[in-house]
Amino acid sequence: ESDAGDYTCVCGDVQSTASLTVHALPVLFKEELKNEEVQEGTSVSLHCELTKAAPVQWKIGSKVLKASDKFQMRQSGTTAELVIHDLEVEDA
Repeated sequence: ESDAGDYTCVCGDVQSTASLTVHALPVLFKEELKNEEVQEGTSVSLHCELTKAAPVQWKIGSKVLKASDKFQMRQSGTTAELVIHDLEVEDA
């Protein structure tokens, strides 16, 4: 998308200009989340990979998760990770 704009070819006193529009591809999951079974009191890491870097939001049901001592969110390029610490049965 950052390549979009007006491009001009100049030859002496004459020029030709064209407008370039770049349509963004949608962000898709290259690697989806996987189901996990873990023991109470431990930690788990959930991660997914996108087809291109984009901001993600983590939810449990309809509740948006926020970073805390319990929930740690990381994103590096196209990979997003959620680490849940000190798991309780209620976290399922």
